[in-house]
Amino acid sequence: FAIGKAETLRAGEDVAIVACGIMVSRAMAAAEALAEEGVSARVLDMPTIKPLDRDAVLCAAAETGAIVTAEEHSIIGGLGGAVCEAVCESCPAPVVRVGVRDQFGKSGKPDEVLAAYGLTVADIVSAGRRAVSMKNA
Repeated sequence: FAIGKAETLRAGEDVAIVACGIMVSRAMAAAEALAEEGVSARVLDMPTIKPLDRDAVLCAAAETGAIVTAEEHSIIGGLGGAVCEAVCESCPAPVVRVGVRDQFGKSGKPDEVLAAYGLTVADIVSAGRRAVSMKNA
C-alpha cells in the first residue's frame, strides 16, 4: 500500500464503502450482499486516516452520491470523522458511519465484540441501504 492513497477494490455507482483494517473484508462481503439487492457498491480500502486520501473520498462522494465508512475504531476522531469532514467541506453527500459509538470498550471473542458494537457485514449492508435512501430522499 501507499501511505495516504486509497485503493479501489470494487467499482460501484450507488454508494461507496470506505473501510480500513479488518473492516475491508467485511466491506467487500457487504458490497456482494448489496449487489444481490441491486445496489452497486464501490469499496475503497483506506490504509491511512492521516493523511486521508481526500481526493479518493471526494471522487467517491461525487460519483456515487452516498458514503458509508466502516472501521473497528471510534467513529469520533477516526475514519468516519475524517471522511465526514472532507465530504461536508467539499462535496456534500450523506455519510453513514459504521464504527464504535461513544461508549466504553468491552472485551471478549473478536466476532462477539464486533457484533456487540454493530460492526458486522449485516450492519454495513444496513448502512449502505440507509445511505442510498438518504440521497434519494
